[in-house]
Amino acid sequence: MPATTSNSRFRAGMAAALPFLLVVFPFGVLFGVVATEAGLDLVQTMGMTFVVIAGASQFTAVQLMSENAPVWTVLAASLAVNLRMAMYSASLQPHVGAAPFWARALVGYTNFDQTYAMSMLEYERAPDMTPMQKVAYFLGAATTIIPGWCAATYAGAVGGALIPDSVGLEFAMPIMFLAMVAPMVRSLAHLAAAATSVIVALLAAGLPSGVGLLVAAFAAMLVGAEVERRRGGA
Repeated sequence: MPATTSNSRFRAGMAAALPFLLVVFPFGVLFGVVATEAGLDLVQTMGMTFVVIAGASQFTAVQLMSENAPVWTVLAASLAVNLRMAMYSASLQPHVGAAPFWARALVGYTNFDQTYAMSMLEYERAPDMTPMQKVAYFLGAATTIIPGWCAATYAGAVGGALIPDSVGLEFAMPIMFLAMVAPMVRSLAHLAAAATSVIVALLAAGLPSGVGLLVAAFAAMLVGAEVERRRGGA
């Protein structure tokens, strides 16, 4: 495989990820503000952002820390929120499982909502890509998003106090998830899974942080798989 082919896939991933910066940046700024208000200093805030790279679990951890929750509770809740990454990894395995260990390790580290959703859509669109081309596209997307996320967190941590409350940065998270999920709803099974996840998540909203999302995700997978099975057997 010519190196230029992987390079072109890498550049394509970088370019495709650019629109996500429009919502990643305000989301990152909001985390920087929240983390600072919760008592984290700049090094702690940036360290969490660089190591974890998962906004939902970072917000969960900071919220619990601000409530003086025990360390085990913070870790357990953050892990619960991030368990969806295990599902992402399982669905990525057929695509990048044959790549070298170092490549799979980088994909694992940079596996988050945006890189996963973008890459899976591209893999469906271009199924002839080799494992390393798929890795290159994935890492290209991450190369665009991660610096933006870190820069936004820094901006929020350093200058968050200057942002008026009326700006309402919290809009970024739901818009980002809608932008990622909507293009993936392509079949009746996808639609059934999406509808199930919304309904169950709303019904389970009163459960401890992260638990409701896990219940909704599991229910959505069961419903989607059952709809697909019945359609395949029809």
